[in-house]
Amino acid sequence: MTSIFLPPPTQQIHSDIIESAGVEISVLRLDMMHPWVNGNKWYKLKYNLLEAKARNFTTLLTFGGAYSNHIFATAAAGKLFGLQTIGVIRGEEMLPLNPTLSFAVEQGMQLVYMSRNSYKQRNSPELQAELRERYGEVFIIPEGGCNLNGVLGCTEILKQVENFDIVCVACGTGTTFAGILLSLTPQQKGIAFPVLKNGGFLQQEIEMLLQNYLAADLPVSNKSLCAWELICDYHFGGYAKFNNELLKFSQQFQQIYGIPLDYVYTAKMFYGVMDLLQQGFFSNGDRILLIHTGGLQGNLGIQKRLSQ
Repeated sequence: MTSIFLPPPTQQIHSDIIESAGVEISVLRLDMMHPWVNGNKWYKLKYNLLEAKARNFTTLLTFGGAYSNHIFATAAAGKLFGLQTIGVIRGEEMLPLNPTLSFAVEQGMQLVYMSRNSYKQRNSPELQAELRERYGEVFIIPEGGCNLNGVLGCTEILKQVENFDIVCVACGTGTTFAGILLSLTPQQKGIAFPVLKNGGFLQQEIEMLLQNYLAADLPVSNKSLCAWELICDYHFGGYAKFNNELLKFSQQFQQIYGIPLDYVYTAKMFYGVMDLLQQGFFSNGDRILLIHTGGLQGNLGIQKRLSQ
């Protein structure tokens, strides 16, 4: 299953800000693994796909917003691995379809629209039973791949990376960060940058994922967890919100380093790290690894909004 994916390269970056802070910064380019199923989305899907195949399911059903990276990746993965896909989309149908949903349909995904009130119940047994009654025996993957299979996959993100002290990642559901924490040593540290407004609630969500994972006796490198924290100051107004300052930063970053960033996740985390460097947040000699979690397809929708 993994043979179609390239091993993600690590790219070291240099600047006056980085040198003044006395740190080393490298970027793990998960965005370069595959054209469509890349970044943390692949890791969160991997063991869900394996379980679906092992249990002889032929159809995946999952949830997401109209610009969801997860919907995009699930549609592509379903086609790659011979599974039908159904995407339950939050809100009403808007025509013409945006680039994310157009791609999903091209990959064979059936789109189902759900009112925002009903969508809030997407994880309830009652709604999931209703969906199974309507669509048959479907393998349900939570929004964003947020389950223990997703966490298990994310424990493999750092498998081939060494020599760093701190890992930084953008955070939506906390699944990716939980998996990364389970793969770190007690001497290392994890920092997550929530992209949602008032993202402090993710502290409890991440703790719950970690507890449930350890209780399930799934593979783990270290049962003694490292130190970790959330930095909630770089959401730029909330999920999928941005301003000219973030757009300018992202464009300049790509020009200087040749690394494209998505405005929903990675640009916010990279901006936060660079800002913290100037504040003296990190210690001299720290080796910092930034996780590029992909999601670049989302920029197409944002660019469309900007052009209107």
